[in-house]
Amino acid sequence: MKEEKKPKKSCNTFQCSCEECLCGSHKGHHEHMVHDFKQRFWISLVLTIPILALSPMIQSFLGVTTFLHFSGDAYLLFAFSSIVFFYGGWPFIKGLFQELKAKAPGMMTLIGVAILVAYLYSSFIVFGLKGKLFFWELATLIDIMLLGHWIEMKSIMGAGKALEELAKLMPASAHKIMPDKSVQDVPIAELQLEDKVLIKPGEKIPADGEIIEGESSINESMLTGESRPIKKSVGDKAIGGSINGEGSITIQVKKIGKDSYLSQVIDLVKEAQSSKSKAQDLANRAALWLTIVALSGGVLTLLVWIFFTQQPFSFAMERAVTVMVITCPHALGLAVPLVVAVSTAIAAKRGLLIRNRSSFEESRKITAIVFDKTGTLTEGKFGISDTIALEGSKDEILSFAAAVEAHSEHPIAKGIVASVEKIEEVQDFKAIPGKGAEGKVQGKNIKVVSPGYLKEKNISVNDVRIGEFNAQGKTVVFVLIDEKLRGVIALADVIRPESKKAVKELKEMGIRCMMLTGDHEQVAKWVSSEIGLDEYFAQVLPHEKKNKIEEIQKRGLFVAMTGDGVNDAPALAQANVGIAIGAGTDVAVETADIILVKSNPLDVLAIMGLARATYKKMIQNLIWATGYNAFAIPIAAGVLYEAGVVLSPAVAAIFMSLSTVICAINAKLLHFKK
Repeated sequence: MKEEKKPKKSCNTFQCSCEECLCGSHKGHHEHMVHDFKQRFWISLVLTIPILALSPMIQSFLGVTTFLHFSGDAYLLFAFSSIVFFYGGWPFIKGLFQELKAKAPGMMTLIGVAILVAYLYSSFIVFGLKGKLFFWELATLIDIMLLGHWIEMKSIMGAGKALEELAKLMPASAHKIMPDKSVQDVPIAELQLEDKVLIKPGEKIPADGEIIEGESSINESMLTGESRPIKKSVGDKAIGGSINGEGSITIQVKKIGKDSYLSQVIDLVKEAQSSKSKAQDLANRAALWLTIVALSGGVLTLLVWIFFTQQPFSFAMERAVTVMVITCPHALGLAVPLVVAVSTAIAAKRGLLIRNRSSFEESRKITAIVFDKTGTLTEGKFGISDTIALEGSKDEILSFAAAVEAHSEHPIAKGIVASVEKIEEVQDFKAIPGKGAEGKVQGKNIKVVSPGYLKEKNISVNDVRIGEFNAQGKTVVFVLIDEKLRGVIALADVIRPESKKAVKELKEMGIRCMMLTGDHEQVAKWVSSEIGLDEYFAQVLPHEKKNKIEEIQKRGLFVAMTGDGVNDAPALAQANVGIAIGAGTDVAVETADIILVKSNPLDVLAIMGLARATYKKMIQNLIWATGYNAFAIPIAAGVLYEAGVVLSPAVAAIFMSLSTVICAINAKLLHFKK
């Protein structure tokens, strides 16, 4: 797959003011931004202490004017404030010019205008203009905004490891068979087309190839979604990254580098991630309108007091500055980040890890959820679903079968053994190549065999239930006692007990529940009917999973994808919201927006509940952070001046502080029912 170069994207300057940023593509960049905001915040906060102590309004409020007032204190106040303005305020000043250059005023413009006006006006006061100083407002505003950005950057950092985790699936070296038949370990990067490679039992297959010697069962579940290990022999294909089973095989390399199956999956993940749109920040939209209000309100206030009243210019300027300062409430910078921080902490305590804040917030809009089958709705391991005792009891059949299978590492054998508490001793155990195993238990000859063995020995079995098991895609084995067929055991991928309840509750919420799987049609149909899904798609390969998500999105549905395997990575990245089962592979976790640590489908409901509660708190905070301006701005402008009511800068500051405190308390009250 040919990779196209994508144009460099500009940053949302509310999150980052670095010109080199590619909007989340560089982890190191985000780490630098977190450190930068943190450092600027602490230095500015320390410098704010003497600024507060030297500010006349604070001195007057505390009644310590005589004690702290001295000759030249205004110049010292100016010096400290200048450092905070140019150092702490630099990201916002830079962001102001970037937003104006891009003709997209937002949060940075609003903050930048407020601190510029406060600093320039207060500086003129220091050097002769009559009025009141706003330096302490300037410093505290910068402190709060730096804190908000620090919290914001920490909340969005951490994405972008998916491709690294995909690459880790490949082994570091391969057992290359040399021309002289000797075996030499070489780095997989040195493998060439048509090279012959030996893969021992339990090892990862180092490259896509064709089996030319040996037979084995290969576990491809992390790549194709097939829940059962697939029996492979000479002439069959082997996929790089899959895990070899019990037999040694030799493959001839057929694909390397960008042509390999895993590399194509990597390209699909990269494509889906880069094309995913980002939700516009609510606070940024609010900031756009507040910017317009602040600038127009400040200018209008200045002009009205100059041309329509007898008040001096200094009074008119003070009114205008008060309007601009109060229009940029401290609370707006923390309204969203505070809720994000609280909701992230709540989620972590409940095993819900949020990696992508925007997608998490959007999960309240979900109208369709697509589940991967293996490892998500099911446990990803075999378990006994049915037992038929043709003679004797079911417990006896299972006990004899488990005793024999206890000596096998095959997944089917493990499923049988797991169903029995006490394992009987077995003697004279031996494998029946490709057909099963046998041994003596309690003096009886026990065989656990496949349908192929019965066919080979011309043993007939007439029971309609066996046909039903096969139709459901279940694996069927037969138990022979002293060469007589005595029992039938059916195994299937075990359905998680929480899956049915989760699907039921989601459907009650009006959400369509679907399933994507690389498994066979019969298996998918059985699982779907057992759980009560609305729709399922079987035998779907990784690139087809991504396409299926796109098809579902084209129906007008807002889609969440839940999965745990490498084969799910492209679909997780393509979905509006990607939810990974944490017990699955690291790549699924890194590609997803949200991680379910407990591998419990019911946690999808918890995510939606928390997302809705979080969004509600954000809206409440934004309404409070901006809504009080409807009352404060007219008073700050002086509309009640004739009634003797004038909102002084100090009172305006109290309003802003109160707004911030209310937003903080409201964020802390965030809760939801799981």
